[in-house]
Formats: sequence, C-alpha cells, structure tokens
Amino acid sequence: MVHFFRKISLVITTVCIAFSPSFSQDENKGWEVGGRIGPSLYFGDLNTDFDLTRPGLMLGLGTHYNLNNRLVLGFMVNGARVYYRDDYSTNLFQQARNLSFRTDIYELAARMEFNFLEYIHGDIDHGVTPYLHGGFSAFYYRPSAELDGERYALRSLGTEGQPPGEEYFYLSLGFVYGAGLKVDLNYRWSIQIDLSARLLATDYIDDVSGTYAGADEIRSLRGANAEVAVILADRSIPNEQFPQIGEPGRQRGNGKNNDSFAFLSIGVYRYFGYMRCPKVSPLH
Repeated sequence: MVHFFRKISLVITTVCIAFSPSFSQDENKGWEVGGRIGPSLYFGDLNTDFDLTRPGLMLGLGTHYNLNNRLVLGFMVNGARVYYRDDYSTNLFQQARNLSFRTDIYELAARMEFNFLEYIHGDIDHGVTPYLHGGFSAFYYRPSAELDGERYALRSLGTEGQPPGEEYFYLSLGFVYGAGLKVDLNYRWSIQIDLSARLLATDYIDDVSGTYAGADEIRSLRGANAEVAVILADRSIPNEQFPQIGEPGRQRGNGKNNDSFAFLSIGVYRYFGYMRCPKVSPLH
C-alpha cells in the first residue's frame, strides 16, 4: 500500500505544473464526449514476464472538460476482460503451479490530462498534441477458473485458506497513469490514442498472492464446495525442479507486488464547447 500511494505524488506534480500562470488560456473550454475500444492487458502473479500477446478487450465511454489549452479533466466508465494461464509461461515454477484465471473488470475512473502543446479545437496550427495523464480508479472484479467445463468464482472458495468472510474484496482502487496523442479532425471531432495503466491496491485480480493452504484446512472451511475449492487451490503438476510445489505453506504467489492492468485504446470524441472569436481592435 505504501508503494501504491507514493505514486499519488505524480498526479500532484502534474496538476501544479498545469495550473501555473502560463497555462491560463481559455480558448478551448468546453465538454467532449466519446468512446474508446482496444486491447486490455493483465500483469501479475501469472504474467510475470509482461507478455503482451494475450490481450482481452476493453470498451469505454468518457467525458472530458477542457479547462484550458493544456489541462483537461476526464471521467470514464470502462469494461474489460483480462485472463492468463501458467501454461503460457516458459518459467518452470509456473508450469508446475498450473493455475489460470479470467475476470471481467468494471471501472469508474477520473483523471487529469496535461497537453504538452497548446491544443485548440478547430485550429489547424494547434490541433495535435501528446499528453500525460494521472488519476484514480475504482473497479469491480471477480476472478474465476474453469473446471470440467464449468466456471467457478474463486473468491468464494478461499483458495489460499481464507476463512468465510475474510476473503479479499471484489471492489478495489487503483492509481491511473499513462500517455497518449490527440489529433483534431475538425472543430467538433477528434481522435485519441491512449495508453493507460493501473497500479492497484490489490494482489488478487488473479486470485493468487500468498501460500498454499492444506486440503484439510480448505475442507474444514468450505463445506459443500470443499472438493471444488481443494482442486482449484492446487492444480500443480510437479516437475523435477519443483517436486513438492503444492505442499501447505509453500509459495503460491508473490504478495510483495500487487497486480496491474492496462488499456491501449483508440477513442473518438465530439466537442460541445466553443472557441471565442478574437477581439477586433477599433478603427482609428
């Protein structure tokens, strides 16, 4: 959590720079509304090598308010699917662990964008700019795994020995950061190419974080779902390097580093603001 909240300083720095007097122009004030689509990527205990070849899909709706030519306040609603499997990896530990997951993510996000260049809708000389952004996210996730053709929600099974009522939450927070490029098509319409990542306050996007619990411990806690929980908690296939991987107390995940996810999207936005006409000097 300490590492997570340190990143908040990036947002504060961006806001302080953007509100400096040199960025006080208001020619570009107004609202934009649009949508995004693109790949979604997960990084965590199952994808430790930052593999980019297994993307899901994200869809988003958003609205922006242009405070001036440099600073934009944005609000977004995003939906995405992420997934991964240990057998995608060449790592021998992960191959022996043999876990998998999938989750849909539903997110509300707020962020501040800082344009590197002056950006004015409809102005041919100021219609393109790269930008940075930072902000916060609240999201819902529900990791699941498949067994014998049926999909099971993993949280309710307590796969790391969590007692009923002490499992991780389905709701969590994230710090949003990234960069992108805005291109004006005309006065009303623009496109944005956006890379936006999340530093999360949870390590359970993939249901993996701590150590293996014993089968007897899980059975004592899970009642009717005990046998399914035991199987999904330990799906290991021991190999020569890790012959006893699923024993109680052995490493199952890395709880020192929280999970993360990212979106690479292209968006189309319509501008509803206005540009003020330049003042005309009186004739003398």
